[in-house]
Amino acid sequence: MTQTQSSLAAQARRSFPSIMCLGSPVYFDNPGGTQVPQQVADAMVEYLLHSNANTHGAFPTSERTDEVIQAAHTAMADLLGASPREVAFGPNMTTLTFGLSRALGRELREGDEIIVTRLDHDANVAPWLLLAEDKGLTIRWVDVNPDDCTLDIEGFEAALSRRTKLAAFTYASNAVGTVNDVRRLTQLAHDVGALVFIDAVQYAPHGPIDVREIGCDFLACSPYKFFGPHAGALYIRLDHSECLRAYKVRPASDDSPYKWETGTQSHEAMAGTTAAIEYLATLAPEDGDASRRQRLVAAMEAVREYERELSRRLLDGLARLPVQVYGITDPDQLQWRVPTFAVTAEDATPRQLAEEMGRWGFNLWDGNYYALALMERLGLEANGGALRVGMAHYNTPEEVDRFLSELGHILSAGASSVPAVEERAEHTSQG
Repeated sequence: MTQTQSSLAAQARRSFPSIMCLGSPVYFDNPGGTQVPQQVADAMVEYLLHSNANTHGAFPTSERTDEVIQAAHTAMADLLGASPREVAFGPNMTTLTFGLSRALGRELREGDEIIVTRLDHDANVAPWLLLAEDKGLTIRWVDVNPDDCTLDIEGFEAALSRRTKLAAFTYASNAVGTVNDVRRLTQLAHDVGALVFIDAVQYAPHGPIDVREIGCDFLACSPYKFFGPHAGALYIRLDHSECLRAYKVRPASDDSPYKWETGTQSHEAMAGTTAAIEYLATLAPEDGDASRRQRLVAAMEAVREYERELSRRLLDGLARLPVQVYGITDPDQLQWRVPTFAVTAEDATPRQLAEEMGRWGFNLWDGNYYALALMERLGLEANGGALRVGMAHYNTPEEVDRFLSELGHILSAGASSVPAVEERAEHTSQG
């Protein structure tokens, strides 16, 4: 690991009060939601104390609220390589996806087909399953290669036809970290005239996104997964946004993107999202002449390289332990994964491992994380899913080494040392 990479993590950690607190845990629960830098909390408090109002009023706090909203749309557009008119905010990615699915449903007819994959979070599956149920559509499932949890590209191509109206797939798996070749998948779908919806929630904190280069029609992500507040954001290509009819109340604007933002939004979350994106831009190498978009791309490229070194270190250590790691484990193929890992052990359930590691100061998720189809495909759902280890750029090599050491101690002691826990259906993380 280079000095520059190490300094990125050191610089980042100073921005996060939760990480710098004495006795703070090791945050390996990042796939379910990352920690928040001080400037995000400050921006939200500043809005609530000094600009809190509803929109389009003839008074200062409302005018400042309008400015906060516009700034958030511009910041998200810079992050995604889009136009501010192509970015809509909502409470979360799931709600935005359900809303868009209803609008798209107006354009679909019985017998039309939608492609979904077994690699996806259910937020990019259930909306399309329910739409198909309502409209008499056909769902085509694309499988994964269970050996490395990569998408079956030949199966994807075979599922496409002139009847395909939408292909929905993930940018990166929230369970096993697999990164799809989204540009190639988009082109394949467009070749048969299908629209493309990409779930980029898990990818967004780990690498640069360029919706123009990908060519997708829709792309969703969540600020709380990239160091911001709980909110969702949706890219809708402008020509689609203008043509589609959104489900909304009658007095609401018909203009893009506001017609997709049903009801009063969380303006404080928008202020926090702008601050989170500004934070990410600070991670770029110094370049006084660069635009915010350029700084964001440079920052996320640096983050991606640093996290690959963490992944390499973790995989090397896990290979020495009696565990099974799901997904890509070849160190020469790390460009096709993010630092999110699913792990199981023979002598302990994922819940037992999470609880025992929690006693040693490690925050880890267990379960299916709503990647239901994948856990069923891997045969893990009936046994409590998997233990998920998810790193971010503020994690360190020392934390990885500590994790490996503690997990090794627990596993070497045997199942008798891991306290039994009552199985509970409600423990699964949504992220």
